[in-house]
Amino acid sequence: MTQETQQYLESHTYEEIHVGDSTTLTRTLRPEDIQLFAIMSGDGNPAIADAEFAHSGMFREVIAHGMWSASLISTTLGTQFPGPGTILVDQALHFSRPVSIGDTVTITLTVKQKFEHNKHIIFNCSCTNQEDLEVVHGTTEVMAPPEKYRTRKVELPPGPLSDRYARLQVLLARARGLPPIDMAVVHPCDRESLKGALAAADAGLIDPILIGPEAKIRAVAAENGFDLGLHRIVNVRHSHEAAAMAVTLIRNGDAEALMKGSLHTDELMAEVVARASGLRTARRISHVFLMDVPTYPRPILITDAAINIAPTLMDKVDIIQNAIDFAHVIGIPEPKVAILSAVETVNPAIQSTLDAAALCKMADRGQIKGGVLDGPLAFDNAVSIVAAKTKGIHSAVAGRAEVLVVPDIESGNMIAKQLEYLANALTAGIVLGAKVPIVLTSRADTTETRLASCVVAVLIAHANRQKQPVTE
Repeated sequence: MTQETQQYLESHTYEEIHVGDSTTLTRTLRPEDIQLFAIMSGDGNPAIADAEFAHSGMFREVIAHGMWSASLISTTLGTQFPGPGTILVDQALHFSRPVSIGDTVTITLTVKQKFEHNKHIIFNCSCTNQEDLEVVHGTTEVMAPPEKYRTRKVELPPGPLSDRYARLQVLLARARGLPPIDMAVVHPCDRESLKGALAAADAGLIDPILIGPEAKIRAVAAENGFDLGLHRIVNVRHSHEAAAMAVTLIRNGDAEALMKGSLHTDELMAEVVARASGLRTARRISHVFLMDVPTYPRPILITDAAINIAPTLMDKVDIIQNAIDFAHVIGIPEPKVAILSAVETVNPAIQSTLDAAALCKMADRGQIKGGVLDGPLAFDNAVSIVAAKTKGIHSAVAGRAEVLVVPDIESGNMIAKQLEYLANALTAGIVLGAKVPIVLTSRADTTETRLASCVVAVLIAHANRQKQPVTE
């Protein structure tokens, strides 16, 4: 077959097809095939879509939807023989045995009978696995193409799907087995903030303490059909009082984490950073985005994109140390830290390059511990080995970064939002450097993001139980 014919699909007309003609198609079942078929069909049968359930069932393994094999018959008819223009009329199939992940299925279609009066053709269908065992057999009746068609082959995008839900389940699994933590949810007086807190409770991550005007919280729940169950509600008059009460609960040891609801970030953080009554530690408070980007082979942390507007050199020391300590909590023993700028060389006219050089030397001298630092690095050099090699950068960090330290809040916020909205990244956000982790959500954040952020808070809270509190 020439390269040109591989790029085209060509049909066979009724007259060109004879009894006994046959064609074959071979496919291997991948995990993403099951995922794609479940999403397309809406068939979330746990015997197929839930690995834990599947292993406890009849077949003791994850199997394909039966119609996945049957769909390959349709693929063969429509793309190979008879080809474009074929219309499926009738089908009778028997499913002999399951198809498991890694099985290779061969579809064989053989012309059994032709009908001159309506140009219909009946095919015998046989689907066998790599052991030559039959998985599906039966017959298919089609109307052959009335004329010759030749069309360019459409190249479908490669899998796997960028499935945020599946990646969320992986993140949720990290907290499985850990007891829920008491979380003060500050002013959950709109649909999304209350829904996020209740979803985290349903997932077994938190025992929420809902702090706000009780009548308003209950009205939101009633309007949206949310069940408040036995969740605790602390009745206060307004959002400012809710923030103050949440901080008081933390200081009294009644909660291990905070979650922002439908109040402004400044209103909550003003109570958190209050010198006399807040939750300060010796560290500067900073924010970290944990992002699972489908096009990047490892989780990536971005800091600081939400709290520190224009951090100084010494601010960045704490920002980096907070991120390194967080990386340790999520299982990265020696995170690779890229200090970002617009260029990869030190330039006296660009302050972020001077800061990067100083920070790397401070790490060499033990002023920043637990990670490997390099900078300045442009974004492409930090995440692309090809870009780094092209520019002659030899570094343990370049192209492999696990922490991205941004020059200021504007650049960090833009990077994080671009990855979330254009690269379909699963995002979790957490505020570090206070006495407890703080889930600082945006009004636009989905329940998925709030759940992911609660997982992070749970991991940090349990890690905090194992160590001495930071001295104020």
